Amino acid sequence: MKIFTDLASVSIEKARSAVTIGKFDGVHAGHRAVIQQLLDVADDNALESVVVTFDRHPLDLLAPGSCPATLVGTERKLELLSSTGVDVALVLAFDRAFADQTPEQFVSRILVDALHAGIVLVGRDFRFGVRGSGDVDELRRLGELHDFTVRLIDDVRLEGERRVSSTWIRELLREGDVEGAAGLLEHIPTVRGVVVHGAARGRELGFPTANLSPESQGLIPADGVYAGWLTDEGVRHRAAISVGNNPTFTGVPQKQVEAFVLDADLDLYDHVVDVEFTHRIRGMVKYTGVGPLIAHMNDDVVQVRRLLA
Repeated sequence: MKIFTDLASVSIEKARSAVTIGKFDGVHAGHRAVIQQLLDVADDNALESVVVTFDRHPLDLLAPGSCPATLVGTERKLELLSSTGVDVALVLAFDRAFADQTPEQFVSRILVDALHAGIVLVGRDFRFGVRGSGDVDELRRLGELHDFTVRLIDDVRLEGERRVSSTWIRELLREGDVEGAAGLLEHIPTVRGVVVHGAARGRELGFPTANLSPESQGLIPADGVYAGWLTDEGVRHRAAISVGNNPTFTGVPQKQVEAFVLDADLDLYDHVVDVEFTHRIRGMVKYTGVGPLIAHMNDDVVQVRRLLA
């Protein structure tokens, strides 16, 4: 997959392209169904398949107080998009200049001049241009003017019921339901971050942990203990993962992610690692002392081994 981050650098190998546009946060099952339609249309019409997305959620600029937490960072999003088989990803900076474009400017600059669009696939509620002033009817009108066609994409629904969405996945993660979230994502919920120094309490207890920086990318699930994986430099390790503020000790910052790697003593400081959450084992518990805490941590490790065997 070719990746472009500005219009001037875009290079399309074929004469025309098939394009879809969206945030693609999480690249979940709904997004993958859309991209499969894109790939089919591109193949049937000998077009380059192109996904247009953004470097941030639009609300981060337009209404920061209402902007939801993102499921994945841009780097991870591009990795997931690449796994779908799409030819090109165009990542646009959603800044004030971009937000202030008229619908006509959006179409002419991006779809026509840069991407040479022949077919554009969008959802029924697609909006574009300054203050969302362009809709599907406007896109069709501009398509007739610039010689491209517009095709509507139906929502993907789970067993015909609720629409698969990033909002639904956020709800599941905030409940700690990482297995339910993985079902909608079609991949394991993952947080990526730099390993930093912590208070070393885990090492003192016999469970040295890799502590992720608070600036990690990806939506952290609800407080609790999870089974999962830590990937460092391409090597995947089984891990017992703690999320929360560790109520047994005072003075611990909120929402820490700490991963205890099983069967390996690794020096991970300053490494960028991926932490995947496969199963929730339990919620956070405040213990009366260190002894009961260690006993429960040993039990957590036994459960991690069983779940990831």
